[in-house]
Amino acid sequence: MIPPKWLSTLFVTVFLAGQGTVAQFQLDLNDPGMLMVYWTGCSVVTNQGFPAPTESIKSTAATTAYNMMAYYNGNETGKEPGKLPGTWWEGGAMFMTLVQYWFFTNDSSYNSVIQQGMYYQKGNNDFFPNKHSQYLGNDDQVFWGLAAMTAAEVNFPEKDDEPSWLSLAQGVFNTQVPRWDTSTCDGGLRWQIWPYQAGYTIKNAISNGGLFQLAARLAYYTHNDTYAEWAEKIWDWSATTPLLREGVWTIADTTNTEANCKDHGDMQWTYNYGTYVSGAGYMYNYTKGGDKWKKGIDGLLGTTFRNFFPQKFENGTIMSEVACEPNQMCDRNQRCFKAFLSTWLAFLTTIAPYTTDEIIPKLQASALGAAQQCSGGDDKKHCGRRWYQEKWDGYKGLEEQMSALGIFSVQMITHGGDRNKAPLTSDTGGTSKSNPDAGNDPDEKPDVKRPITTGDRAGAGIVTAIFMGGWIAAVAFMLWGG
Repeated sequence: MIPPKWLSTLFVTVFLAGQGTVAQFQLDLNDPGMLMVYWTGCSVVTNQGFPAPTESIKSTAATTAYNMMAYYNGNETGKEPGKLPGTWWEGGAMFMTLVQYWFFTNDSSYNSVIQQGMYYQKGNNDFFPNKHSQYLGNDDQVFWGLAAMTAAEVNFPEKDDEPSWLSLAQGVFNTQVPRWDTSTCDGGLRWQIWPYQAGYTIKNAISNGGLFQLAARLAYYTHNDTYAEWAEKIWDWSATTPLLREGVWTIADTTNTEANCKDHGDMQWTYNYGTYVSGAGYMYNYTKGGDKWKKGIDGLLGTTFRNFFPQKFENGTIMSEVACEPNQMCDRNQRCFKAFLSTWLAFLTTIAPYTTDEIIPKLQASALGAAQQCSGGDDKKHCGRRWYQEKWDGYKGLEEQMSALGIFSVQMITHGGDRNKAPLTSDTGGTSKSNPDAGNDPDEKPDVKRPITTGDRAGAGIVTAIFMGGWIAAVAFMLWGG
């Protein structure tokens, strides 16, 4: 991939807020060998003595990965591998982000931790471990499946005595497809799996979009039409509901079976758009440029750019979780969503290359914006949430570091090599082996006799936040035309 001309002129040096000195993160995104001039706030200097762009990106990503993993203790004696305190699904999301980090930077520091956690939570080779199955949602499970699918697509190392990454992703698919519910709304996955869960009557975008993306990626990797048929089925069903409104290309967060899936919860989240546009990209590639999927990519990208990249920065615009960052109401789940959109958009440029010139400038600007936020904490290297804000916003945590790690890692995609060959398939170098029957265990059931506690419900997946007042009115007006 040849970077566009604008790339050779893009650079930022990040500064400590309120100080005239260069900060720890010096994120250089230029082509190697370019002699550039920079304003440091107190003098003009050239790039002589600064790290080469790839080393700058890797160093920034490495520091962020280290800070993220400082919040993880699942690899310590007596702790549960793969499990984060108070949440189960985020472990899969974290490992997915780390696998991508390994692929883009070749840093294997966390490989053994990734393997330990993912294999420990594999359940019946379907990421549905009995220990947690009583309170899981479909979206919780699918994130682990997407993590395994990512590992397969980039040839992340496997252990000989463990199931392949591909088979684990297939196990998730095989356990979710039987939950396709035609008793209400003529189809769709419910958010929660068991009738005693509070979200059982909801069908949501991330559960259906997650399975859609997984099916599309399995089709792409294995060339098995059954997966492609399911991907198309999920897309087409979604389009009969507010979850995917073709034409205006908006994605509602939720719809309710009690309203026959005609109502819509319209909070706008980056990861909902990411799941659907990424899946459309895989189907576009699989169908060799199918017009249906190109329309889906173009339509959803247009809305994604309008909704989630509102702030201009350098030669692009900066990604923002617009539903909760401005009003400072992001919960722990929502704080890591941008990591997923970042990486799914980056891979979209390799499976639908015509999108590159639109996507890359936004990823570049977002990385530069994120870097200026990474001056928090005692080490002055923790990243905040508002990438469009010049000074650190005061927030730090595992999720903030995950989002920043996602946007930093993908900057390597413009530097060529194997990064432009992924995602791999079974005939383009992918080595993970298929097991179409993985996860098929008709006797697997939750222990429904155990009472569901408040703690269970609190960890039951990605919570759909409800915000009241003027912010909702403004978002609704923007999306639905007032």
